[in-house]
Amino acid sequence: MKITQFDLHVIEMDLVAPFVTSLGSVSGRRGILVEARDESGATGYGEAVAFSTPWYTEETVATCFHMIKDILAPMLLNKSFSCPKEAAERMAAVRKNPMAKAALDMAIWDIYAKKKGEPLSKVIGGTRKEVLAGVAVGADTIEKLLAQVNHAKNDGYKRVKVKIGPGNDLERLRAIRHSYPEMAILADANSSYSSFEKDLHELDAFGLQMIEQPLHPDDLVQHAALQKKLKTPICLDESITSFQDAWSAIQLGSCKVINIKIGRVGGITEAIRIHDLCEKHGIQVWCGGMLEFGVSRAHNIALATLKGFSIPGDISSSKRYWKKDITTPEVQVSNGIIHPFKGAGIGVEIDWERVEEVRTQHEVVK
Repeated sequence: MKITQFDLHVIEMDLVAPFVTSLGSVSGRRGILVEARDESGATGYGEAVAFSTPWYTEETVATCFHMIKDILAPMLLNKSFSCPKEAAERMAAVRKNPMAKAALDMAIWDIYAKKKGEPLSKVIGGTRKEVLAGVAVGADTIEKLLAQVNHAKNDGYKRVKVKIGPGNDLERLRAIRHSYPEMAILADANSSYSSFEKDLHELDAFGLQMIEQPLHPDDLVQHAALQKKLKTPICLDESITSFQDAWSAIQLGSCKVINIKIGRVGGITEAIRIHDLCEKHGIQVWCGGMLEFGVSRAHNIALATLKGFSIPGDISSSKRYWKKDITTPEVQVSNGIIHPFKGAGIGVEIDWERVEEVRTQHEVVK
């Protein structure tokens, strides 16, 4: 497999409704669709899932575009690879920038699976015939939040992820638990608490499935100390950007669950390594979401067919976020379940008419 060209398509779409977290509100989304082509003419697709500003991680759409165009893509062009892992190993010479790396890694895995004529899920060793889906909710009032939870329940979702933060947690969790006593609830703090917050232990009263990333992303030691005090399992998200981060967190006892996001950890190659490590050590994993477009959602579905993904992830229906996605078929959830795509590679096609409607920049790297 020899990659001869990368096309970078910067696209921008409005969300169906604003998405509110402790770090701010998101009403629109920019991202980079990466189209890779090899010497045989086969094409594969990846997606850079960084946001426009560095509120989630330090990467942005602009930094990813630069890293892919000027640094990473030239490292991979016209080099022969027998499998995608070799491309990931080559990119490892560049420090950090996992979201930029992930976009290329995804596209190469897609080509690799297509050339084998098999679904990506099968190529990476996935065995699950159904993927468990959850949904993330976030709003600026409890009334709006309850409406979102009710909508999710009516759509068949069995788990909701609720965005919380200091002073914006107990009341909304109490309201949801009171209205939906049987609902599995995950509370996502997006690292908004300090290690000295007095009310974190009160979260144990709500029977949460887990609390995601309560403390600073760089502080695995304080997470370990907090996990010893809480009955509620801690899930790490922003803290885990590589296999090494996952290994350190497990050694310290910083969590009982890890949210694996393909973009955040540097690609499918690294995501599989983290999955295997967690399975070996009895750490639960689930597939997180980044308000992605259809390409990344399709990759997420393939990843979530691996054995260790036994709890619902954030792979929601496309219609929850976009009036019209850039892929066909769009991702659909029925009764909290997604059936993996059966076509070769990621199993979806690009709706180029839609891409042209929402594209703001296009550049060829060859």
